[in-house]
Amino acid sequence: MGNNGSTRGARKPSGKSAGSASRKKPADGVSRRALLIGGGAVAAAGTAAVLARDRVKRLWWQVPGVEKPRKPGELDYAGATWVAASEANWRRADRPDDFPVDRVIIHVTQGSLASAVKVFQDPAHQAATHYIVGQDGRVVQMIRELDVAYQAGNRSYNERGVGIEHEGFVDRPKDLTKAMYESSARLTASICARHGIPVDREHIIGHVEVPGTDHTDPGPHWDWDRYMELVRRAATAPTPTPTPSAKASG
Repeated sequence: MGNNGSTRGARKPSGKSAGSASRKKPADGVSRRALLIGGGAVAAAGTAAVLARDRVKRLWWQVPGVEKPRKPGELDYAGATWVAASEANWRRADRPDDFPVDRVIIHVTQGSLASAVKVFQDPAHQAATHYIVGQDGRVVQMIRELDVAYQAGNRSYNERGVGIEHEGFVDRPKDLTKAMYESSARLTASICARHGIPVDREHIIGHVEVPGTDHTDPGPHWDWDRYMELVRRAATAPTPTPTPSAKASG
């Protein structure tokens, strides 16, 4: 995954005053009213031209045959390691210019971190999230936050959300480790800071809460109170700055 204002001038009396004959029209015979209206039209046209030029400048890469420049392995979160997902599992975008980012969506992998990486690299899988967090706290980024991950089973939520998978199974509370919670909370706080997302349960949600989904993750053992407290705590602490240099093979 403007406002227009107008003004209206006061109406003049319809009768002629004693001084009306002394008022002169412009030398070329064009009335003052016509000049004012014409000037307004020129100004409006100029404003429209500037807006159009700015839009073209911002969206130039959407012209057929032109792609927005990307640096291979570039990260949005400095604490992550880059492993690219298959291009079949996400869609190129320029968020938040084309879609506002206003959700973090929490998932559980139903498997290991390695198996999640493997399926997200498989073009036949047709799904992936932006990040995976391991039980040991490792963070893997597989899709840029600029782009739309096929993660939620809902197009609008895909376009507006950043997805985080967590290594483990929904029916095994032992999989939800302290290291995972703390690492994921720092990641979520960083995403919220970058995109101006409120740190609350309306904007940080589970996959199960996405309209139309048939998934149940992160499951009944996910401790939302604990997690949100960790996110709020991380949001008040210094966050890592992005670096394009960190990479991983795979």
